Amino acid sequence: MSTPAGISIVNGRLIDPANGIDAERDLHVLEGRVLAVGAAPAGFDPATVIDARGQVVCPGLIDLAARLREPGFEYKATIASETVAAARSGITTLCCPPDTDPVIDTPAVVTLIRRRAKLARRARVLSVGALTQGLKGEQLSEMAALQAAGCVALGNAQAPLANTLVERRALEYAATFGIIVFLRPEDRYLRDRGCVHEGEVAARLGLPGIPAAAETVAVARDLALAEHVGAIIHFRGLSTATAVRMVRDAQAARLPVSADVAIHQLHLTDHDALDFDAQCHVTPPLRTLQDRDALRQAVREGTIAAICSDHQPHEPDAKEAPFPATLPGISGLETLLPLALRLVQDGVLDLPTAIERLTWGPARILNLPYGRLDPGQVADACVFDPEAVWTLDPAAMASAGKNTPFAGWELTGRVTHTVYEGRLVFRLGT
Repeated sequence: MSTPAGISIVNGRLIDPANGIDAERDLHVLEGRVLAVGAAPAGFDPATVIDARGQVVCPGLIDLAARLREPGFEYKATIASETVAAARSGITTLCCPPDTDPVIDTPAVVTLIRRRAKLARRARVLSVGALTQGLKGEQLSEMAALQAAGCVALGNAQAPLANTLVERRALEYAATFGIIVFLRPEDRYLRDRGCVHEGEVAARLGLPGIPAAAETVAVARDLALAEHVGAIIHFRGLSTATAVRMVRDAQAARLPVSADVAIHQLHLTDHDALDFDAQCHVTPPLRTLQDRDALRQAVREGTIAAICSDHQPHEPDAKEAPFPATLPGISGLETLLPLALRLVQDGVLDLPTAIERLTWGPARILNLPYGRLDPGQVADACVFDPEAVWTLDPAAMASAGKNTPFAGWELTGRVTHTVYEGRLVFRLGT
């Protein structure tokens, strides 16, 4: 779906946290850019007018972790299928981790992903380059070449680094070029063969556990090395209260460190896996209620500046083996916004803060020129009905992956329109 000329979104509650706006304001778009906020310029005659009365208008959402499975795993999903799901969900910018096949460790793979996203024309796909060649954790990648090719950050996805010396050299190299490094903090030896949080639930189910220390030991190591070499680091997918406290202390000491959390970690706990539900098999594992509440507090206060989907679509077979043999991950694009709105319903966040954690928060982490609606900025916008109630039916999901623990949940808040680079790429009911 496209719009040949201008768009006006009128009568909506415009929430733009980057500019401190929360008021009834109109939004006008022309030639891919925000033309004006408020009154339309004289003579502006838009081809499309969207009446957003009773709805919220905000910047397009930015997701820092969304596996689109292409290239290499097209039997799970494709860039085309997942950007359709993103458009339906109000998400206009997606960051793709480097664990594709081939790995995002050369400019050629970055170019391939960008071209396929441009063909799909539904959302912006930004690549996170591999920190090490082939994600093998040993030889450093050509970081400068990846940055020049358009990578917005570097990381090793879920793959461990060989040792702390490799990590030090990687952080030093990245710091030289001012590149932010995404780190998924986990000590592989403490993790061992675990598949759920080490605690009461793991013991009751007889499943191997992953202790909270697997994360906190890694956070301590990463912070020490980053401070030593002056690197800018971002912790991807925190899951424990202790890790949150350590990041809070590091930020108070003015270290350049940020963090995000997967939306499912703010709602589910290890008790949700009590019936061996493989849809609750995720990495890092679902933790305790105390951990969940600490994560919520960290999001509220800004220690965790971004909420992401941690989207990992799978084919049905990937979730049909015994729990430890299933593949971890949730198809999360289509539940990102409504689950964030549930935090508002639950009194955890106010609405502007929830939107900030989905827009300007992630944009600020990566210094991206998105997530805001200033005149002259790229026109990415999401319009949603905050009162719409619906039930999640996996069969109706646009994502090729239907793997979700939220099937049957009654959700509130539904995207009605998505504008990407000034084009209407989704309209509910069409």
